[in-house]
Amino acid sequence: MIKTINTSRGLHGEIVVPGDKSISHRAVMIGGIAHGVTRIKGFLKAADPLSTLSCYQTMGIRTESKNDELLIYGKGIHGLQKPSAELNAGNSGTTIRLLSGILSGQKFESTISGDPFLVQRPMKRIIDPLKKMGAQINATEKFTAPLHIVPVDTLHAIDYELPIASAQVKSAVLLAGLYADGITKVIEHEESRDHTERMLQLHTEHKNGNKIISITGGRKLEAGDFEVPGDASSSAFFIVGTLITPHSEILIRNVGLNPTRTGFIKILQSMGASISVVNERNIGGEPIGDLAVTTSSLHSDIVVNGTIIPNIIDEIPILAVAALFAKGRFEIRNAQDLRNKETDRIKALCVNIRKLGIEIEEYHDGFAFESKNDLFPAVFNSFDDHRIAMAFGIASLNLPGISSIQNAECVSISYPKFWETLESLQH
Repeated sequence: MIKTINTSRGLHGEIVVPGDKSISHRAVMIGGIAHGVTRIKGFLKAADPLSTLSCYQTMGIRTESKNDELLIYGKGIHGLQKPSAELNAGNSGTTIRLLSGILSGQKFESTISGDPFLVQRPMKRIIDPLKKMGAQINATEKFTAPLHIVPVDTLHAIDYELPIASAQVKSAVLLAGLYADGITKVIEHEESRDHTERMLQLHTEHKNGNKIISITGGRKLEAGDFEVPGDASSSAFFIVGTLITPHSEILIRNVGLNPTRTGFIKILQSMGASISVVNERNIGGEPIGDLAVTTSSLHSDIVVNGTIIPNIIDEIPILAVAALFAKGRFEIRNAQDLRNKETDRIKALCVNIRKLGIEIEEYHDGFAFESKNDLFPAVFNSFDDHRIAMAFGIASLNLPGISSIQNAECVSISYPKFWETLESLQH
């Protein structure tokens, strides 16, 4: 599907973005290995979380959609059944990496793989710590999926220092720790998304500048209720669209404001963005609120690097778009993990930004460019990556004439109705 976009005359209105993808994944995973019925309100019905749901259904977990809730009939940490077929994670890195932690503690053999894009993504980062715990997990020679997991007598608790901040690696180790013979600890030098520890109510402490998260093996999980807030990463596209489009003002309701997810808001505010949080409150251990955004004159001349990168890794494409319409130079460093997403996002950004007539420097861990006033309309390549497609869809609002996005249907990975929502704001 090719999506064509005309220059916008302004964005106006109120929207609610879909449920948080990270929390939706984890709510299903925790619910399936808890005892009793877990109720999830606001579950994101997009391709990635549905892959997690499908994997659990393949392992004998009954689920039911009832009104606006998803019910998960959990069977406890040892209640999963041997799948009758290979588990399919689709395009979801979260599904394959987190589930590998749970599968490593099961008493049955399993294989998990995914689509042609997922099987190219690196898995060594989870394989290494899981093997240190005693898991028998095998991959291809390039340490990619399919992952074949053979049961072991027991997993061993470890203290694991994350080489680089990663919520997926951290969560895989912590979930495997449920099946280990003692207390597993994960040490973070730089804090990453903390949904797993919040939702499992794990003990955390800060020591010598590090964060230490602990989980005790064999603990019984009880079913609970999860209310999934609006996805902060999804809101970022409409925030930037409003900031860079003249005569725009929107309100985004019920957005998750977990501090490990809102670094992009701080960066935008430092660039001069008018973003206000109203009606802030707490639901299920997660802070949420409404975001009021108005058109702003942005300036850049910033270098984004260091400890904030894990916090904003998914928002870098749309931050780059904001910088296209700001005054100054914009530079991203220490973001080499962008090359391991649904596509090589550093390369994808550079390819598309050059189409606008901007010179961009590409580094192994980032990029840099100077904004300019005269930008060209373009035919953008989504590289089948939902965040690249949405980012350049937003950029197209402020380009002269008509621009288009190739393979625009890939937004279904996280936001199936993205294009409809964008159109609803243009009156």
